[in-house]
Order: sequence, then C-alpha cells, then structure tokens
Amino acid sequence: MGESRRGPLKSAVPSNVVSPVRRCSRTACGRPAVATLTYVYADSTAVLGPLATYAEPHCYDLCAEHSERLTAPRGWEVVRLLDGSTPARPSGDDLEALANAVREAARPQRRAAGAGGGSARAADPMEVARRGHLRVLRSPDN
Repeated sequence: MGESRRGPLKSAVPSNVVSPVRRCSRTACGRPAVATLTYVYADSTAVLGPLATYAEPHCYDLCAEHSERLTAPRGWEVVRLLDGSTPARPSGDDLEALANAVREAARPQRRAAGAGGGSARAADPMEVARRGHLRVLRSPDN
C-alpha cells in the first residue's frame, strides 16, 4: 500500500481556527466566553446564565464584557441567572432572619421554657426540647 502524498501529519500547517476554549459569539470578538444567552421568544425574554456545558445551536456564548452590556429589544425582559461562583448579596429578609436567630440564641433557657415550652412538653411526650417555634422530637424507635 502506498504512502500519502501529503507526508506525515506533523508536517501539516498548524491551525488556530479550532480552539478547545469557547469564544464569544459576537462578531470580531475573540475573548473567551463566560455566559450563555438564550432567547425565549414565546415570553419575549432573553435569559443570560452561566456558560452552558456544551454549545447549543440556538444559544449564544458571550464574553464578560458583552454579557455585562447586554440589552434586549424594546418590550423584552432580560433575566440574569446567577452562577455558583459569585456569592449572592444578602437581602434585607436574610439579615433580619439572622438577627432574629442571634436574639433567640442569646435568650436564657429558663425564659424560653417558661414562655410556653413547659406545657407543650407535658402535652407531647415526644418533645425533648424547644427553641422558639422549633421543637426537638425524640426518635420513635427510642
């Protein structure tokens, strides 16, 4: 059998057209993609989320700059999904819940038991302890 006229593969011209790194879909932008844009035409919504695990035909990969500057057509809504790498900022409800939990933990045990825990414990033999509206129950096996 004969050899190829082109010679061995190592003499082939290297190509930088195919890259293992996904690039931004915007024209003339070669930056690495960090987010995926999907249009939901039925809801007039553009959804921008973390980079999809693989490229889809009807989705667009965007770099950080283009994903930050993304705008949708008039009358459309842009939904930005948070990825796991950026921590979400706590909301007012989160901070209030944390403050209430700290106040509850700082309360003396006797006051918490006297506020209604003693009568409920007598009524429910499965209840071991109470902290505010939370109850610790005994295992049914014990």
